[in-house]
Amino acid sequence: MAKGNEIIHDGKILEITPDFTTVEIVVSSACSGCHAKGLCGMSEEQDKIIMLPTDPYADYNPGDHVQVCTKMSMGLKAVWISYVIPLAVLMGMILLLSALTDNEYLAGGLSLLCVALYYLVVWLFRNRLKNEFVFYIK
Repeated sequence: MAKGNEIIHDGKILEITPDFTTVEIVVSSACSGCHAKGLCGMSEEQDKIIMLPTDPYADYNPGDHVQVCTKMSMGLKAVWISYVIPLAVLMGMILLLSALTDNEYLAGGLSLLCVALYYLVVWLFRNRLKNEFVFYIK
């Protein structure tokens, strides 16, 4: 759910340690709010567990219902990193390799390999990215 400049999810505090607060949020698909979701079986809800830095001045207890927030720009950045850039790499490599060779299997395979290498680089920089994507309790 987005409000203003934030992405907000309702959650429940599971555990609080001096370093991290563990919060469980329920992520719903778009069709989970449909009145016919029980008939089609397509709706899905997933429980996700997020570990947030503990605010030493906050007065939360395990079992409390809270709102987990992040800035809208962080959501857009995540979409770019995980979907838009890999699609651009895939399409660019397919077009480039198709122009250089007549072998479509080679062009497709090398294009997929380039996307796999992109995701490998993202995985290698996961700790740096983890520090950029900050969630907080509201």
